[in-house]
Amino acid sequence: MGVTYWLTNVRLETGYRVENGIVAGTEASLFHILIKDGKFARITPATETLEDGIAQKDAKGLLALPSFVEKHVHLDKTLMGEPWRAVIPVSNIIERCEIEKRTLPGLPTTTQERAKNLLAVLQSYGATHVRTHVDIYPEAGITNLETVKEALADYSTRLSHEIVAFPQHGLLRTDAKGLLRDALRQGATHVGGVDPANVDGDIEESLSQMMELAVEANAGVDLHLHDPGHLGTFTMKRLAQMTVDAGWQGRVAISHAFALGDIPVAEAEEMAAILREAGITIITSVPYSRIIPPVQLLHQNGVDVAVGCDNIFDTWQPYGNGDVLERLWRLAERNRYLDELALSQSLRFITGGKTTLDAQGTQQWPKAGDEASLVLVEATCSAEAIARRANRHAVFFKGTLAAGQVEEVTAVKE
Repeated sequence: MGVTYWLTNVRLETGYRVENGIVAGTEASLFHILIKDGKFARITPATETLEDGIAQKDAKGLLALPSFVEKHVHLDKTLMGEPWRAVIPVSNIIERCEIEKRTLPGLPTTTQERAKNLLAVLQSYGATHVRTHVDIYPEAGITNLETVKEALADYSTRLSHEIVAFPQHGLLRTDAKGLLRDALRQGATHVGGVDPANVDGDIEESLSQMMELAVEANAGVDLHLHDPGHLGTFTMKRLAQMTVDAGWQGRVAISHAFALGDIPVAEAEEMAAILREAGITIITSVPYSRIIPPVQLLHQNGVDVAVGCDNIFDTWQPYGNGDVLERLWRLAERNRYLDELALSQSLRFITGGKTTLDAQGTQQWPKAGDEASLVLVEATCSAEAIARRANRHAVFFKGTLAAGQVEEVTAVKE
């Protein structure tokens, strides 16, 4: 049995304030939330007197939001904990891979140590679920998977996770099929791929092997696709068809998908229909330096979209701080989400689809029976939290305080 306690004086959004037919703000009130066995058991107005004998933690008016989902990170690549270094210039992705392959094994810190450093940062910013890619290639075998699993095991009571067996150096190019199969047997939940045309040199065979491995292992798929324009969209169409043929709808994602931002709007809408029918999710890290997928168009056409941080201080990028809320802020700014409704509804892109209110202002979260995973932020509403990248004071995973702090009002009772 888990710990039972009241999380008191929690600010929750209750509806939108409408003026002249336009959402002009968000209404919020203070509540007490009973947390029991990792779930929200009861939600009452803060004006009610609480029964004696149950522990209390005081949120002191902080706003509660659903905890965040980090949908794209590389725990095995990060240099977190190492001294500062910028990246070495290269002319193509293959050279970048070779530099990384030479650099990481020679570091004084271990992959496990660096992964745990990054997990601590991700959690401090509000993430309670992480999808990490781990590089699988002949020189390393499945070592990266083993060490990342050890790091994640230390966080098993604080967050949930998915692991993508990722052939960064090419599925065909390094003949990694057998290694990926081993990784899937040893705990990877997804099989990955990267640029079937430019890295593997064979779109059809690369995608076929990736899907074959996924079906064989009953695993998900996450393809990294940087290829622009019609080369990229052609690859997406082939993956969508293979997804439908395999009955894998809802289990496939495409990360980056830059090509969707390269094509005319009418063609992007056609692609959105193809992706929607195949149940393919698009994941973007919202890079400043690239055209990104048209997130609003995709969302409006029924395509699931998620935001992740991707590279965080590694041999690929010297940037990144692990704050997925900051990535959402970047997306909001690029897409000109200026009004209350657009900002608040964009929260879904970092929470696995959750928003506190739906577009009509009906409360969607939290509800009794929901998993008690939340983040307490210094903001009056979710729109402000996004626009101002609100400070995060405490993060809870299934009712357990995972990061930050809240004041204990009374002693915890089992």
